[in-house]
Amino acid sequence: MKTTAIGIEDKVDELLACLDEDSRHIEESLSQLNELRSLVIKRDDVALGKLLSSIQAGSGRHRSHELNRQSILRELANAVGCNLEPMTLSVLEAVLPKTKRAQVAQRKAVLSSLIEEFKKEYLSTASLLSECARFNNLLLRSIFDLGNTGAVYYSANGITKRQTDTAFVNLQL
Repeated sequence: MKTTAIGIEDKVDELLACLDEDSRHIEESLSQLNELRSLVIKRDDVALGKLLSSIQAGSGRHRSHELNRQSILRELANAVGCNLEPMTLSVLEAVLPKTKRAQVAQRKAVLSSLIEEFKKEYLSTASLLSECARFNNLLLRSIFDLGNTGAVYYSANGITKRQTDTAFVNLQL
C-alpha cells in the first residue's frame, strides 16, 4: 500500500509539472495572439510569416506534451480506481491527500484564469480578422464594380450579354 501511495504521489508530481508547462504554453499563446493582432494592424507580412512559422514549429512539441499529460492522467486513473469516469483535476482532487490537493487546486485555478483570458483574447483576434476580411471584401467590391450599373442586357435572340462598360482598374503602383 505504501509503494502505491508513493507511486501516486510521483505521478501527481509529474502531472503538476505538466500543468505548469500547460500554463506556460497558454501564456505563450496569449503573447502570440497579441503579436498577431499587432502585426495585422501594422500590415507586416514578413513578421506574420515568421510568427506563423514559430507557431507551426511549436505545435508538434505541444502535441507530444499533451499526449504525455493524457498518459499520466490514465495512469493516475488506474492507480486510484477511477476507470469508470473520466479523470479530471476535480476528480483527482477528491482522492488526494491534503497537501497534494492544495497544489492541484492552485494549478487548476491558475489554468482556469489563463483559459478565460485566452478566450477573451481569441475572441478579440477573431473579431479583428473578421472585420479586416469584411473591409477587404467591401473595398474590392467597390473597386471592381465601379462602372457596373447592375443592368442586364439581352440580345435579339433573348440571350444575356455581358456588360461592356465595366471599368477595369490597373492595380500596378
